[in-house]
Amino acid sequence: MSNNTPRSTTHFVAPLEETPLVAIDAVKVDEKPSNLWIDAWRDARRRPIFWISGALILLIIAVALLPSLFSPINPLTEACALGDSNGDPSAGHLLGFTKQGCDVYARIIYGTSTSISVGLIVILLTTVLGVAFGAFAGFFGGWVDATLSRIGDIFFSIPYILAAVVIMSVLSQYRSIWTISLAIGLFAWPSTARVLRAEILRVKQADYITASEALGVSRMKILFQHVLPNSIAPVIAITTISLAGAIVAEATLSFLGVGLGGSIMSWGNDINQAQRDIRVHPQTLIWPSLALSVTVFSFILMGEVVRDALDPKARALR
Repeated sequence: MSNNTPRSTTHFVAPLEETPLVAIDAVKVDEKPSNLWIDAWRDARRRPIFWISGALILLIIAVALLPSLFSPINPLTEACALGDSNGDPSAGHLLGFTKQGCDVYARIIYGTSTSISVGLIVILLTTVLGVAFGAFAGFFGGWVDATLSRIGDIFFSIPYILAAVVIMSVLSQYRSIWTISLAIGLFAWPSTARVLRAEILRVKQADYITASEALGVSRMKILFQHVLPNSIAPVIAITTISLAGAIVAEATLSFLGVGLGGSIMSWGNDINQAQRDIRVHPQTLIWPSLALSVTVFSFILMGEVVRDALDPKARALR
């Protein structure tokens, strides 16, 4: 005969005073909300490089927007004096004169707006094209991905500097800030498209995307309201670095003589004109080159900081 009496189990509970309750699983209602952008800001503001590069970029933007505040001489209205050709620095002329007798400091100040304008137009164009191609290719897949990716591969295989040289040579009579920006931007967008496509391929596998599809949300709404906002962080990082590349590209084309016309003040034009006198008057080459280097270096530093701040793995390693 089997014993149906239930077995009793003794439970030992430690006294409360020995094991006080702790808020391990408690929700901290007073804690500030956090997301990717807030975490990135908290990480970036702790790095000195962020403040240094940010201060330099703000200074450069201020010079580009309000050059008259930084230079009492306006090279757009005041003619150069050949009697001051390759002159040394003097009162009111901090960096001396060019071979044509133009004030070096004034030309650097007023040439800042040209470089910044070209960089911003190029970045706007590459971002629009890169986001459009990368988003549709990565999200819809299939023949859409195959077609858009092959188009991107064609443009990616052509060096944008070489393509810009050809375009500017053909359109030599229409050289302007818009022309050189289009020449650079039309062939510089595939890298942005590739980065965004790879990120969208990762994001669209998330559970909340599957849930949205199960609820019957339209594909376009899912793309623009859920997938794209959660995939745009790498694009912002690469855009900041690409801005420096666009400025260098404009200076390179102007240095080669196929960029902006001589009537438009540009650091590349000044470097091109100063290279002939580098042995006897190197200062006319050094100062615009230094201005170009500082500007490019500032945007590269900011791009590195933004990229690390938006990358949770990089934040965890620090």
